[in-house]
Amino acid sequence: MKHRHRSDFALRPLSRPVPGFLSARRHLSSASILALLAGGGLGSVAPAYAATKPVNDTARAQAGAPRTGVAHPKRSSHLAGKAESITVSQRRLSPAAAAARQLDTVPGGVSVINSKEVLRSRNLTNADLLAFQPGVFAQSSGGGDGLRLSIRGSGIQTGTNYFRSGILLMFDGLPVTTPAGTPYELFETLGIQYTEVLRGANAFDYGGLQLGGAINYVAPTGYTADHFQARVEAGSFNYNKQQISSGAVIGKSDYYISVTKSYRGGYQAQTAASSFGVNANYGYRFSDNVSTRLFFRYRQTQNGYPGYLTRDQIETNPKQAQALYATLHGHRIQPGSKFYGDMTTIRIDDRSKLELGFDYQDAPIDIQNTATAQRWGYKTVAGVLRYSRDDRLWGHKSETLFGIDTYTDLEAWQTNRSRTNTGIYAKIPFGTVLRHSNYGGTDNYFHIRNNFELFHNFWLTAAGALDFVQRSTEVTYPTQSSVGTSGLGFTPRGGFRYVISPHVSIYGNVSRSFQPPNDWQLLSGALYTSGPAQGLNASGVKLDNQTATTYEAGTRGEWKNNRWSVSYYYSDVRNELLSVMTPLSQLYGAATYSNASPTTHQGVEASLETDLVKWSGGKLGLRQSYTWQDFHFKHDAVFGHNALPGIPAHFYQGEIRLDLKNGLYANFNTQVSSKVSGSYDDTYYAPSYHIFNTTIGYEWPHKHRQVFLSFNNLANTHYASIVVPGYIAAGKQLSVFQPGDGFGVFAGVSAGFN
Repeated sequence: MKHRHRSDFALRPLSRPVPGFLSARRHLSSASILALLAGGGLGSVAPAYAATKPVNDTARAQAGAPRTGVAHPKRSSHLAGKAESITVSQRRLSPAAAAARQLDTVPGGVSVINSKEVLRSRNLTNADLLAFQPGVFAQSSGGGDGLRLSIRGSGIQTGTNYFRSGILLMFDGLPVTTPAGTPYELFETLGIQYTEVLRGANAFDYGGLQLGGAINYVAPTGYTADHFQARVEAGSFNYNKQQISSGAVIGKSDYYISVTKSYRGGYQAQTAASSFGVNANYGYRFSDNVSTRLFFRYRQTQNGYPGYLTRDQIETNPKQAQALYATLHGHRIQPGSKFYGDMTTIRIDDRSKLELGFDYQDAPIDIQNTATAQRWGYKTVAGVLRYSRDDRLWGHKSETLFGIDTYTDLEAWQTNRSRTNTGIYAKIPFGTVLRHSNYGGTDNYFHIRNNFELFHNFWLTAAGALDFVQRSTEVTYPTQSSVGTSGLGFTPRGGFRYVISPHVSIYGNVSRSFQPPNDWQLLSGALYTSGPAQGLNASGVKLDNQTATTYEAGTRGEWKNNRWSVSYYYSDVRNELLSVMTPLSQLYGAATYSNASPTTHQGVEASLETDLVKWSGGKLGLRQSYTWQDFHFKHDAVFGHNALPGIPAHFYQGEIRLDLKNGLYANFNTQVSSKVSGSYDDTYYAPSYHIFNTTIGYEWPHKHRQVFLSFNNLANTHYASIVVPGYIAAGKQLSVFQPGDGFGVFAGVSAGFN
């Protein structure tokens, strides 16, 4: 039988001691009460709590165990000749619940996604995992991993199948984001225990200083995983996905490993996708205060690339691919990306902790989308140091964290080769080198934060970071040119959190954000106008770092069967990094990046969960998520006060849920989006849409076994799920939209054994 009395306190960085839930019922006679008041106290009970040295509090939170040490469930003593009994009952906090409690101390918009809930239906891409998260726009096209992912407008013009921009992405507190952005192929949705979403500057403790904040994916360990688990999903568009996993505790060690494989023929032409991946970690506890955990991830993927369609093409036949990419048989291969990491935690004493982390990534890419083949090589290294401690200053609680985060390119290059014998390549041998370029970059962040309880339940937050970044790009063939930039910045943050009652809090903060360009984005200079490299960028440009000042206010809590979170934010953005797609850039895969004139980002992020009806046999609930986003130019010389294209102003998700105690569950949900501008002149839009889905399933009570059946897009609505805007449409239709899936049926079964 697996022992779960100890857990891994190295699993989740930044976690301070998290109190479990402890309730005690004292049954005292009147004589006992008098004896206690007379000074007898509960001294006779204390040894029961002190007899066993508690395992580290954070370790217990990670295992889902309560904070307290092991105590006798019942103890009797005799005071003044009368009997006294004390009954202690305990309730475990799950790792996701412990993480949510910890994030409740952040004075801003945060949330935790429990994968147990996500696994009740299909898990195709991260768009499924990140659903119902206010402020998070995550849309998939063609079932591929290259999502359109944006928080508070981060990277809103970056298309699919590009490294992510504007958000720090992490595995177990270790950064996956590099100076090139974030490679997306390692983000398999299965093999995740819970996911933290920290919007905007609320990711400060992780070193997430970018406009969008951070997302942290936390994997199971041997302490929390089933000894053996298998899962199979299948359905429309020739979709199938399999997972097997195992976790166990062996003495002072534990392990978890998950292997996944998937294939999808595709709803749209030329969107076939396949993947194979491994996600593993191994932990070792040297003592109750020192532990380490090693991480390994490997994944290879291949995704067809359908290009973009016009509004009319999506309305009439969303299954077609863009003619250019159909002719070129566009596809993208990640032949095998690898992630190695380690996180070591040293609990110095009951009040302080040190975490040391390191990771190395190797992300080769082979893009066969356009008239040229692009092969990329990225090898990067990252390190983190985080020291946290709790004190009392002038009689008040004080929590301090100091961190260092550094990411560096070890090797970064791109080679373009010819892959067609038509047009300007008609007389060029297949596979001829057309251009070679190198990239480089390093990010270094030194940050400190203090939470101070000014008076009971009123906390002040003060923080600041020094930011040093470098970027470079160099073309070495067929001509030579190079561009380099560096920058030093200061990113302050201040906020407050007031816990009005145990279940309601309000918060506010003012912060700066700091976002350098991805290293490859600098290659946006002049194009070659003749020769085999015609149409490719011949040189780089200097791009300024994007900065913003953001004001945020909000509340979260629960009251009368309602649980809510609401935030309003306003960001004054300078040098926003924007991109534009033109017909020429589509042909050569060379989107243009530049800094914009001043822009404004503001919005509301709201979620509400309501228990509508509860009875002895189950409950009926309503889950809702709403995002309002207003991103626009201030006084641009060309576009005036136009809205920034690419993201809907209003996005709503709602779900009616039925959960019965016998294990049966069902839901009916909807996704509603307002129209989306497809060009900077705001004369061309993707229409608004609403789609409906439903799921029915069964979970065996007290067993890790589950089946489900899902019906997606019940009305078979034709809609654009992703918009990568063009420059000026002038009322004409541009090929800038990618369609969402039509009607589909999916089923799954999962079984775990211990």
